Amino acid sequence: MASVVASTAVVTPVAALAASSSTKSSDVISVKAGLKAGVFGGKSEWQSKTATNGSRVSCMQVWEPYNNLRFETLSYLPALSQDALAKQIDYVIKSGWAPCIEFDTQGAVTREGSTMPGYYDGRYWTMWKLPMFGCTDSASVLREIEECKKLYGHKCYIRCLGFDNTRQVQCAMFIVHQPTNK
Repeated sequence: MASVVASTAVVTPVAALAASSSTKSSDVISVKAGLKAGVFGGKSEWQSKTATNGSRVSCMQVWEPYNNLRFETLSYLPALSQDALAKQIDYVIKSGWAPCIEFDTQGAVTREGSTMPGYYDGRYWTMWKLPMFGCTDSASVLREIEECKKLYGHKCYIRCLGFDNTRQVQCAMFIVHQPTNK
């Protein structure tokens, strides 16, 4: 009973205003303002927005948890071609980041000594030369990657990263080479 009284109290003044001749139509607030008819679609609209293939399609892969190291961005994809690498490096350069090349024999973060905070053994890779501040083309970065491959490609992982010197952070990282003997 209380809900009927409350709803009547809210609706009655609007109905009373509309019924009186002293008010204008612009003064009357419509109860249904903002609601559109047919906002809620039927069952067919809902089904078109969901995946309903069930077990008919087998598109999932099983992830191998043993001896299957994964690294930074793009490591779940097949090896990138030279053109794809050039596009990724162009993105780093266009973002205003300095390309930097690093290499490491393990390729994964390990803690061999202490596990205390602030102990950074095994967390950083060795930098190839200096970050390429002022680099404007991906071809020069690809040449440096090839030089690094000649010296360390048979035993090291090589990655390229984008370093933002204003924020002092690494913004992009991706593997460009994996060792042949791993």
